[in-house]
Amino acid sequence: MSDNVYKLVELVGTSPTSIEEAVQTAVNLAGKSVRNMRWLQVVETRGHINEGKVTEWQVVIKVGFTLDN
Repeated sequence: MSDNVYKLVELVGTSPTSIEEAVQTAVNLAGKSVRNMRWLQVVETRGHINEGKVTEWQVVIKVGFTLDN
């Protein structure tokens, strides 16, 4: 069994297309500065409504990553 220590960051991804794309947008951008990302948890899903139509998805996620030794 490994003795990893994890840290969590909370992110909000957005997309005009889908919830999945909003999650991927957040993970892709975080991956440019956060190393060793291991898992995510979807905490909240929201949408922006304009003139009766969903125009943007907003997804709050927590991302866990291992700390460097």
